[in-house]
Amino acid sequence: MSTYFDPYDADRPLRMGCRCGAHATEAEHNAETAVAELRRRSETEDFQSYSNEFIEASLVKALIPQDALRRNFLRAVGRKTAMAAIASVLPAGALTSLQAMAQTKPAALEKKDLKIGFIPITCATPLIMAHPLGFYRNEGLSVEVVKTAGWALIRDKMINKEYDATHFLSPMPLAISMGLGSNPVPMNVATIQNTNGQAITLANKHKDKRDPKDWKGFKFAVPFEFSMHNMLLRYYVAEAGLNPDTDIQIRVVPPPEMVANLRAGNIDGYLGPDPFNQRAVYEEIGFIHLLTKELWNGHPCCAFGTSTEFIKQNPNTFAALYRSVLTAAAMARKPENRELIAKVISPAQYLNQPEIVLQQVLTGKFADGLGNVKVVPDRADFDPIPWQSMAVWILTQLKRWGYIKGEVNYKQMAEQVFLLTDAKKTMKQLGMPVPEGAYPKFTIMGKVFDPAKADDYAKSFKVSKIS
Repeated sequence: MSTYFDPYDADRPLRMGCRCGAHATEAEHNAETAVAELRRRSETEDFQSYSNEFIEASLVKALIPQDALRRNFLRAVGRKTAMAAIASVLPAGALTSLQAMAQTKPAALEKKDLKIGFIPITCATPLIMAHPLGFYRNEGLSVEVVKTAGWALIRDKMINKEYDATHFLSPMPLAISMGLGSNPVPMNVATIQNTNGQAITLANKHKDKRDPKDWKGFKFAVPFEFSMHNMLLRYYVAEAGLNPDTDIQIRVVPPPEMVANLRAGNIDGYLGPDPFNQRAVYEEIGFIHLLTKELWNGHPCCAFGTSTEFIKQNPNTFAALYRSVLTAAAMARKPENRELIAKVISPAQYLNQPEIVLQQVLTGKFADGLGNVKVVPDRADFDPIPWQSMAVWILTQLKRWGYIKGEVNYKQMAEQVFLLTDAKKTMKQLGMPVPEGAYPKFTIMGKVFDPAKADDYAKSFKVSKIS
């Protein structure tokens, strides 16, 4: 595991040991206890039996094809009673055999030893927690999750094949595939890692400047040019009548350096990932202006993906990674697991953050730095569906702000990069709920985005680089 320097903890006294004396820090003690409890939960019916549930659901559907009748039956007797009744009319051992077939491992893995990059932010929760909880190991993989300093380094290590798969910002695979900011290398989004989970944070000195119309001359940080953070910040200030290219400054700052830059006065604020919005409140140097879910509820942020070449060369390994990360995402979505997950990902090898900061982010009960305690349960979520209309929206904004020159085939690029069909197929195999469609509409700041009219949408804004 690579070492990593956390600038926020550099001046804090080093505390050695924990209450039981078996761990280097209290955080490691708490993490090990939390991992044990989450493993116990992962072995319960909810997570151990996704494939079993798929088999059972298929049997019930075959026996009672009418949807309304089937729902009423299950509601009346319960799943366990229903399965006992079905098992009683099947040949001896048939249900068990079907379930065993569902658990059968796929063809041999082409590559077992893998390196997966991540940035130490809560967006990466599923791919991080899959490591200590053994979800990769359960699929026969030996995975090293490697903490990485910034997104440009993530991009370079993927292009140079130093990482097998990685934590991406959702726009990054589109940009890399199109050669925006780098040589073109086909990349793919396997799953969305998180939805929502970002905020606009301002320095305390700006508590009297809550209206973005007053932000002319402000200096903002975003984690990368090709990020939802950059796209959403631009969208927000443009709706207030400011030109993000001339009226404010937008600087690229790696997420782990945002709080330090806010403290030093180098920036007035940032649209950044958590936990660094909450960390600024914790450090009493900033306040949360708004959560990005207030701009677009359910917006994508980060993704899990790899190169198209890796998928072609290692299809079984890729499928095993898919199962690992999707299982972790399902666990992360459950509110009752969030406090334990905060303990698991807080130690130095992962996020290196105070547990209380992560708890506030993941549970959605948090101090906003303005004297309020807010309760927003979906402040962060981990819905894994890589909707292709999300990709189309990203492309419209890349076009709007001049990152894409010339024409773009929105639908073709979205379907090439966002692997929605693969995600649905794997979720179905795991017995997870699979939504319909590929191009749902979204509402961003009150304006409906129709992916079928992407080019008209890109050209519809008053503040834009498109003439």
